[in-house]
Amino acid sequence: MEITSNFIKTIMEEDLKSGKVDTIVTRFPPEPNAYLHIGHARAIITNFELAKHFGGKTNLRFDDTNPVKEDSSFVEAIKKDIEWLGYKPANILFGSDYFEASYELAIKLINKGLAYVCDLTADEMREYRGTLTSPGKESPYRYRSIEENLRMFEEMKNGKYKDGEKTLRAKIDMSSPNINMRDPVIYRIIHIEHHNTGNKWCIYPMYDFAHPLQDAFEGVTHSLCSLEYDDHRILYDWFVEKCETEHVPHQYEFGRLNITNTIMSKRYLKQLVDEKLVKGYDDPRMPTLAGLRRRGYTKESIVNFILSTGLSRVNSTVSSEMLENSLRDDLNNKVKRINAVIDPIKVVITNYPEDKIEWLEVEYNNDNPDLGSRKIAFGRNLYIEREDFLEEKPNKKWKRLSLGIEVRLMYAYFIKCNEVIYNEDGTIKELLCTYDERTKSGSGFDERKPNGNIHFVEASTALPAKINLFEPLLLDSDSKKELFSRMNPNSWATFSGFVEPSLKNTYSLERFQFIRKGYFATDYDSTENNLIFNRIVELKSSYN
Repeated sequence: MEITSNFIKTIMEEDLKSGKVDTIVTRFPPEPNAYLHIGHARAIITNFELAKHFGGKTNLRFDDTNPVKEDSSFVEAIKKDIEWLGYKPANILFGSDYFEASYELAIKLINKGLAYVCDLTADEMREYRGTLTSPGKESPYRYRSIEENLRMFEEMKNGKYKDGEKTLRAKIDMSSPNINMRDPVIYRIIHIEHHNTGNKWCIYPMYDFAHPLQDAFEGVTHSLCSLEYDDHRILYDWFVEKCETEHVPHQYEFGRLNITNTIMSKRYLKQLVDEKLVKGYDDPRMPTLAGLRRRGYTKESIVNFILSTGLSRVNSTVSSEMLENSLRDDLNNKVKRINAVIDPIKVVITNYPEDKIEWLEVEYNNDNPDLGSRKIAFGRNLYIEREDFLEEKPNKKWKRLSLGIEVRLMYAYFIKCNEVIYNEDGTIKELLCTYDERTKSGSGFDERKPNGNIHFVEASTALPAKINLFEPLLLDSDSKKELFSRMNPNSWATFSGFVEPSLKNTYSLERFQFIRKGYFATDYDSTENNLIFNRIVELKSSYN
């Protein structure tokens, strides 16, 4: 799917047509303090697809200006996610690459009388800032001389002051109706080792100062960001203008994408991991790109999903079913269809020879003959799904197995259940059935209609497997409720089931359709002697 028309695409077309820009240059600037989630995919895909459409380029630039929360492990995870989605950045850069250049421009602002060193604490600064309806109050340190500001800023750089003891602020307008323009902090002191620059720096630029300058250094033409930065654009333009950068980038904002029953907050996702409420950032229930990848989502399904949601200037919420449907559409004709029994009941065909195994030739996918065929076994002892048998007398809508009722085993024969054998605790041990050898699939026997078609695996050849089924982590999308009160206690269930022998040599992230049960992927931890499969999505939505 190609990127559809949207307001940013139109702007780019007009900018190229007018000669305002020669080449489209975008960037994706994640902070390396967490794993990327499905919400970030909109920014990634939008930046890369728009630049690709116009023959331009996209840089990956890590916004590593806050060393307190950042880590090189997140850098590598983000690189992996972007590569997995199918994108190759023109350059991989770091905000820290520009620390020296940013420092020099801060000095330039001081020399122009547009920046000053301030001694107010963070609490005092908030008090001085004012409100949306009342102007701020100027700092008592606002009119320090240029010479004093230069000296103190250098002392900040050289480590003379403690964290929070001083900041460098832009001198703009404390009465501006836009609070972002009320002398924002552009440098703060942080004595901590940086993942990229070590201990070389103890002052770090704030995002609002660093971001427009980095865009200018890289020649970014269209700096795309989410809607919450709309009020920051005036500040973005102010820094570009006052620093007199050679290249003048422009910022454009688009709406965030929210998905029902999905956590779209890095902070909450980190909390889930830290409190061990999930099994890591790549837990298959997580909406991180790492979690979706482990669960079995394809890059094509995610890209197509994001592109299908469009792009606008307002925040939007879509149903999680849209993402699931994108995955179904992508996999339907791509993957092999396999017999697997998740919650098994044993079936004994009492009139079938004990020592006989019959092999039936079956296509992997009727909609894609190119996937070939395999042989499935039929014998005296079988497994069927527990939910495919009803002990009580069924109503007319029941189209599966019950006492005295006949069904077709897919690809094989009609069977009729004649007796139920129970364990001592009252649970079903096995079903005693008979088969009709005249009803072999493809034989043309049509004198009577079965009460439905159910799948099976032959017991002696079937492979045991752990099968994980998932529901959303959240029970609802009511963001007014406390997050952990919305957690779904049934989000992960593991069954000991059986799969047909063709899966013996499956590999990590190989995807299948388990007939009648959904789309599944082989887990990272699966081995030949310990098969593990994760359900990516059911064949159709059933979660309420």
